[in-house]
Amino acid sequence: MSLISRLLKANPSAQVSDMLTGYFVIPSAKGAFVPQNTRAVFSGGYISDRVNTMDYIDIATTGNATSFGTLSTARDTASGVSSETRGVICGGANSSGPLSSMEYITLNTTGNATSFGNLTTGAQVGCGFGDKTRGIVANSQNSSGGTNNIDYFTIATTGNATSFGTTTVTRVQTAGCSSPTRGCIAGGYQGSPEQDLNVIDYVTIQTTGNATDFGDLTVARRGMGGSGSNTRGIFHSGAALLDGSGISSTIDYITIATTGNATNFGTALEKGYYLNGTSDNIRAVFGGRPSGISGVSTDTIEYVTIATTGNGVDFGNLTSGRQGPSANSGAHGGLQ
Repeated sequence: MSLISRLLKANPSAQVSDMLTGYFVIPSAKGAFVPQNTRAVFSGGYISDRVNTMDYIDIATTGNATSFGTLSTARDTASGVSSETRGVICGGANSSGPLSSMEYITLNTTGNATSFGNLTTGAQVGCGFGDKTRGIVANSQNSSGGTNNIDYFTIATTGNATSFGTTTVTRVQTAGCSSPTRGCIAGGYQGSPEQDLNVIDYVTIQTTGNATDFGDLTVARRGMGGSGSNTRGIFHSGAALLDGSGISSTIDYITIATTGNATNFGTALEKGYYLNGTSDNIRAVFGGRPSGISGVSTDTIEYVTIATTGNGVDFGNLTSGRQGPSANSGAHGGLQ
């Protein structure tokens, strides 16, 4: 067998021209996660009313957002869940109250959203996360108030969600993140007894069942942005209203594969609440928030490098200032 034949047998992906010039293509590590789509989409939100606006950015760069298309239903405070190719915008609210409807987009195109199915209940100000195949929405508010409900659905299909289990606490305004196996649900607001929470729960995404306690945030708060890599979860700013602290500038992180309390990551460039986040597994981006308790909504997008610690950095701007958009990407921490 010739040298070239032996090399091709050892590495079928190599090119003959590479071998003739002495250059050998080293195959990538088996199972390595290489982001195929570093686009993030921010959908909906609230300005003076709910909007159906969708914007996109390339997470790997910096710069202002570009219009993507429109939602079929204007909504804010929806939860975003994504596979590598599809983003699902789950629940939220319009002028009639909490919505159970879901819509999907194809992330590497631009265009309008399409109906997906329904959650088991109306669901605003909850959190979404998942892996390559399954999406999960937890701790949403329906017309009766906060819930401990967890729903799941298969992202590649269309259809209604199914009950997954319950969280350890009934609450709303939580934030979520995930690895390819585990999803975490952090913080929130509990109505009875009334308190901002530091609770973090976790679930195993490909099972069903009730959540388990993970640990605590460094500061009890609601309305955070959640994001992360396949190893680390990030929780950005939020509001601690009941003790008079107001809007928090805290960024926390956790190691998703372990359990334990969160650690301080840094300080937000622009603190806020009712914001959402997503990532390309390297960089986490956060967008859409009010500038104060009753302030004007801002168009700021900021980012952090997940594997480090440090303060938020300016990324660019949304096409319009708004609060409560959902966030999707095809390269977040739940994807391998």
